[in-house]
Amino acid sequence: MLKVKEVRKSYGKHVAVQDVSFSVDKGESFGLLGPNGAGKSTTIAMICGLLPYDSGDILIDGLSVKKQPRDVKKKIGIVPQEIALYPTMSAQDNLLFWGRMQGLTRAQGKQRAGVVLEIIGLLDRAKDKVETFSGGMKRRLNIGAALMHEPELLIMDEPTVGIDPQSRNHILETVKRLNREGMTVIYTSHYMEEVEHLCDRIAIVDEGKIIALGKKEALCDTLAEGIFIKLQVDTLNGMWLKELEGMENVDRVVINEETHTLEVMVTNHPNIVSDIIASAVKSTVKVLSFERKEPNLESLFLQLTGKSLRD
Repeated sequence: MLKVKEVRKSYGKHVAVQDVSFSVDKGESFGLLGPNGAGKSTTIAMICGLLPYDSGDILIDGLSVKKQPRDVKKKIGIVPQEIALYPTMSAQDNLLFWGRMQGLTRAQGKQRAGVVLEIIGLLDRAKDKVETFSGGMKRRLNIGAALMHEPELLIMDEPTVGIDPQSRNHILETVKRLNREGMTVIYTSHYMEEVEHLCDRIAIVDEGKIIALGKKEALCDTLAEGIFIKLQVDTLNGMWLKELEGMENVDRVVINEETHTLEVMVTNHPNIVSDIIASAVKSTVKVLSFERKEPNLESLFLQLTGKSLRD
């Protein structure tokens, strides 16, 4: 469904996307995971034809985004980070507007709007103005606008930012349903748990490059010998931090000075956890909270980059 081939985008001397290549099969749910500023949104904008790329090519269902933009845009639905709705219009009228923008007749738009409002769970609010909606409802309607022309490829850029947990769960389940019904989905986020929940394959992006690509299980298997520990302490004792970083089975330590939180990637040695606690006690550092996790995408990102996924 999608082929991204050696695509590069620069702004002056700053290279935002560095020769990125990946592909997405029809019917697949594909995740782009990375921190803010990693190049995810720039990549999405180029795939959608909203931003020209400097070199390489992007093909959607065999059509070049650069050479056949009109044909490409008929095949894709875009859910941007920003709310792309008219607040003084009703939910239904917003959908009718975006349907007409995609070439639907008024009759087709009315029929499709009813279907879409049911999909996003807003059928009972069809006539209400968007300005009366909660943030989560606006996000759901934003998705609805992208579905009006029944796209083959749905591209979602951080669609759950700043909303409540209930609305987030509704959006995630809607995406899973659409994917089960055959829609190809590209989902970008810096929320690891969302990408893990939704996506068949995942590309981890940092500083404009793909640093890992594959199925979630295969990516996590590369960390089979390691564990991920989160600690919150009362003080960031410099001598203790130096000792911690120098411990034999500690691979990486990422420090959040604001919250006094440490993210520690360690070799799965039987005594490593007790060794860390003992060293803290010896240095009169009080451990306020402690969490041990099995290998996951967040710990993989930490190992590859030396920083937290949400930095």
